[in-house]
Amino acid sequence: MLLALLLAPFLLLLLYFIVRPKPVTIPIKNRHVFITGGSSGIGLALAHKAVSEGARVSILARSLPKLEEAQKSIRLAHGVDVAIFAADVRDYDAVQRAVNDAGPIDVLVVNQGVFVPQALEKQGLDEIKFMIDVNLMGSFHVIKAALPSMKSRKDRRQPASIALMSSQAGQVGIYGYSSYSASKFGLRGLAEALQQEVISDNIYLSLIFPPDTETPALEEERKIRPELTDIITSGGGLLKADEVASKTLDGIKAGSFSIPFNLEGRMLAIATAGVSPQSSFLMAFLEVALASLARIVSLFFLWSTYRRIAKWHVQKKGA
Repeated sequence: MLLALLLAPFLLLLLYFIVRPKPVTIPIKNRHVFITGGSSGIGLALAHKAVSEGARVSILARSLPKLEEAQKSIRLAHGVDVAIFAADVRDYDAVQRAVNDAGPIDVLVVNQGVFVPQALEKQGLDEIKFMIDVNLMGSFHVIKAALPSMKSRKDRRQPASIALMSSQAGQVGIYGYSSYSASKFGLRGLAEALQQEVISDNIYLSLIFPPDTETPALEEERKIRPELTDIITSGGGLLKADEVASKTLDGIKAGSFSIPFNLEGRMLAIATAGVSPQSSFLMAFLEVALASLARIVSLFFLWSTYRRIAKWHVQKKGA
């Protein structure tokens, strides 16, 4: 223990010099924030929050009527108009047109997402493809469309941001989320590799890992969510979209690569840190110091999860 206390200052000093990317502050005021999936839920809450902080906001979604409703709600709340673009992220050409019409982007929030919870054996290939196409390929489409103008923006001294909306199911696999988790886990590889590609352009990546959040999409998901999924995820906490939006924007402004929310999310972030970017030497210190504890906690979580699965199957067989 004494040795650990003596070594801690040296470790902190080492981490201060080696963390990458270096710490940065990304301004929001008077900058263009483009949000996909912006007509409802977390995306709409993010649009409200960004507008309230003085950003020029554009939102994209599939449904024009929902976009118009979102635009009206923002106008009534803040007295400001946001630009709206109706496009399906699965259609690259439509996304490219929207991005071109919106103009150069400073902060890109890739927020669209769909989920159809079901055990893989019972899930149709069309549903699997739908989730992969929207959550993962759609993210490629949005980023690829926006990246050229982001890299050639006028003031490259001001850092820019690309934020990807993942999920706690993008940190740990959960029963009934085989396809959804695969689509969200893919975002991590995209973000880690892309950060290396765009760091020289002063662009910073963020991965957002919200837990269950009170949104219209969650209400629909709960109607079809497998019983065992509910059992495993019970006690995981439920956040409001406004809370997620506020913490998300704070994380983007701080240039954080990983943006967790509750205690469970922070422990997952530490347990799954791996070789992901880290700009905070204090957070890096916690990752190093708590790595063993986080692994033990995750093993207890898995132990509890597999016990619940076994118990559920026994009950079903006995019924």
